Amino acid sequence: MDLLTVDMITKHFGGLAALSDITFSVRAGEMVGLIGPNGAGKTTLINLITGADQPTSGEIFFKGKAITSAQNYQISRLGIARTFQIVKPFPGMTVQENVLTAALFGNERIRHNMKEAVLESERILELVGLRHLRNARPNETTIPDRKRLELAKALATGPDLLLLDEVMAGLNAAELNKMMDLIRELNRKGLTLFLTEHIMKAVMGLSQRIIVLHHGRKICEGPPSQIANDERVIEAYLGGKYSRARKKNALAPTPPGTVRET
Repeated sequence: MDLLTVDMITKHFGGLAALSDITFSVRAGEMVGLIGPNGAGKTTLINLITGADQPTSGEIFFKGKAITSAQNYQISRLGIARTFQIVKPFPGMTVQENVLTAALFGNERIRHNMKEAVLESERILELVGLRHLRNARPNETTIPDRKRLELAKALATGPDLLLLDEVMAGLNAAELNKMMDLIRELNRKGLTLFLTEHIMKAVMGLSQRIIVLHHGRKICEGPPSQIANDERVIEAYLGGKYSRARKKNALAPTPPGTVRET
């Protein structure tokens, strides 16, 4: 079943077409990646899906219901949550109070029920590995901890679909592996995930299917193995000169006694 459907979405900022005729769907239980060079329109697309901005044309459907004109708080309560690339926790609150606030105001199931919200915040802090920091202020935590807090706040809204915008940016190798394991665990628990990342190890290792944007247009879509070898993707990331040289090298005869590297 398609949980999310994006149908011919276009977004103009003045005379600039940030997105043009974007169409795709995300099925329940999937983990779908979104990649593209800087300026391709990835964050703009997430903003449109979550109601932070409105498309110029096109429609967005969630669970079969049009949400194109819905406000972001309404979309959150329908079951869509997101993280932000630049984390901005509530600085005057503790880690648990940050998560508690998200549960109280964004989770339709437990909204305004303090007892249930506290229990939910404790469950989520345990899940993301922040329970030991529940009484700390965000500025007393590390960057990886703040990334996990950003994720925890989104989870506290009780989403069916979670959009991750560069949640792994800035992490070292060990931290990256831990975050990838956590995301896989969330997906195993039934959460549908739509993630945009510049870290290819993460997006290729997590995604079952990848959508590629370039200059605001979708240039291809498919499984990671297909995307990694698509000449349109290689050209978008590395330029036409590299792509042409790669093709030329692939077609060149192999000298006797050598093995072509693959």
